[in-house]
Amino acid sequence: MSTSTNNNSKKGIHLESVAIRFVGDSGDGMQLTGTQFTDTSALFGNDVATFPNYPSEIRAPQGSLYGVSGFQVHMGSAEISTPGDTVDTLVAMNPAALKTNISALKPGHMLIVDSDSFSRKNLEKAHYESNPLTDGSLENYKVIEVAMTTHTREALKDMDLDNKTILRSKNMFALGMVYFIYNRSMEYTIDFFNKKFKNKPQIIEANTKVLQAGYFYAETLELISTTYQVAPAKMKKGTYRIINGNTATAWGFLAAAQNSGMELFLGSYPITPATDILHELSKHRCDCYGIKTFQAEDEIAGITSSIGAAFAGDLAITTTSGPGLALKGEAIGLAMMMELPLVIVNVQRGGPSTGLPTKTEQSDLLQALYGRNGESPVVVIAASTPDNSFDYAYQACKIALEHMTPVILLTDGYIANGSAPWKIKRTSELPPIKNNIITEAESYVPYNRDEKTLARKWAIPGTPGLEHRIGGLEKDKLTGNVSYDSENHEYQVNIRAEKVKRVENYIPDIKSELAEEGDLLVIGWGGTYGTLHTAVAQMNEEGYNIGHLHFNYINPLPKNTGEVLKKFKKIIVCELNKGQMALVLNSKYSEFEYLQYNKVQGLPFTTLELTEKFKQLI
Repeated sequence: MSTSTNNNSKKGIHLESVAIRFVGDSGDGMQLTGTQFTDTSALFGNDVATFPNYPSEIRAPQGSLYGVSGFQVHMGSAEISTPGDTVDTLVAMNPAALKTNISALKPGHMLIVDSDSFSRKNLEKAHYESNPLTDGSLENYKVIEVAMTTHTREALKDMDLDNKTILRSKNMFALGMVYFIYNRSMEYTIDFFNKKFKNKPQIIEANTKVLQAGYFYAETLELISTTYQVAPAKMKKGTYRIINGNTATAWGFLAAAQNSGMELFLGSYPITPATDILHELSKHRCDCYGIKTFQAEDEIAGITSSIGAAFAGDLAITTTSGPGLALKGEAIGLAMMMELPLVIVNVQRGGPSTGLPTKTEQSDLLQALYGRNGESPVVVIAASTPDNSFDYAYQACKIALEHMTPVILLTDGYIANGSAPWKIKRTSELPPIKNNIITEAESYVPYNRDEKTLARKWAIPGTPGLEHRIGGLEKDKLTGNVSYDSENHEYQVNIRAEKVKRVENYIPDIKSELAEEGDLLVIGWGGTYGTLHTAVAQMNEEGYNIGHLHFNYINPLPKNTGEVLKKFKKIIVCELNKGQMALVLNSKYSEFEYLQYNKVQGLPFTTLELTEKFKQLI
């Protein structure tokens, strides 16, 4: 069978953007389905943003409301900064998926359901009193009922496959249908099958057959009289690939290792949603970069092994999420006391405790800033999109190495699992990275500092003449010997804080986007960038005069922060927590009043809720 989509004879409508959500049981393959549609659209040239949403249980009870897994993709021919507030097409594989997601579907838009799954038992699991396919409750939508399970069995009837394998293929039937509706080629996905299952030809054949069956079923279905075209987006020239935040973070570290000329060591304990950084870097251990990865038995072993690697002269990294950052707290203080370069990645998730491990939140900011005993300042920066996670991972390494300090890099579950087009960069295009390694013993004093950065020299063990004391006890301000002198301790506390503060001289000034002065300044940090940017841009198009100030550097803050704040009549800080950045800003720039808009639902902001709030203020 041909996989071409060029012979689509049904009426086509051109759209600037469209949002599609695939939902089903956690075993229905919705993440794979959404990822394949995303990658295909990106290869076509669309700008895309995604939002995977799945339960924390390894395998929630089949058909349960809390076991629903979803993947939303927003694609367009113009700039796409969010996965979309609502969806234009909803694909629901069972009643529970329908019930938990129907509110996101725009009235009058397309709902595709697997009618085979709407059994009495599944309806009861989803707490439906009647069948929504027959009781008229869906009359505001264009419902396409498809017996996907039946059609999948029919497509594979000539293959000797067990029932489980057959049922696992039905997500490809749904994907084939959506490919036809949105004029997408099946070729990329078929190529994916051939690569992923190259040693399992029967699986390749089965998935290909079902994908094509779904495509051609949609082509012949009279209920689908219209298809849609979304033209490629206009992007800067270059080579692009689709990338998620965790992969981009790992690649930023690879680039930093190459440009610094250092070997990279990652010591980590697996934790959702940070584990994929460990997975990605582990793939490159046999490459020419000198990558070493160590899966530790716990969080403390992960960071202390990285501190040991830093002491030995490696670019040292450890990764975790919120609860793991709490366990690493004492060791972060140790690295700060030893004044060794170390990058700590915290992929934030819903808390406290185990909390909502697969949902997003920004509630670890104060922990990153202050979650250690004693006066223990470290640099804190935050990525704000999946693609710029590469840049801030690179920048975290640069700051750590050049300033001899631990750096905490904050991302979150939304950034880590979300994806976007990323323009591939050459390492030669990135800023150079220097280090403070010393090889000559002449005039060596362990805590003699650089006049500008206050960074001490990095003496690698085994270098003759550079032997010195190191550890968690307070050090003499020059020799590094253990010191209990009260004035020396106060001096060291102040000098370590000043060293972190002076990083402000090496980071860019911050600038308000969309308006440099006006009635309202919307402040955000980290992963809320996309929705805040979209909401502010939308309001400016409607005639309002508001700006968007987004922080990536949090400790220290950019030097010109106060100058930007004073240019607006009102300031509102929007965060996925109860107001942690607002608290930080108020402590440093108390002359301004900070309004707040907060959300702690495990979900990102929507553009609609933001614009409604901003209009109330103006």
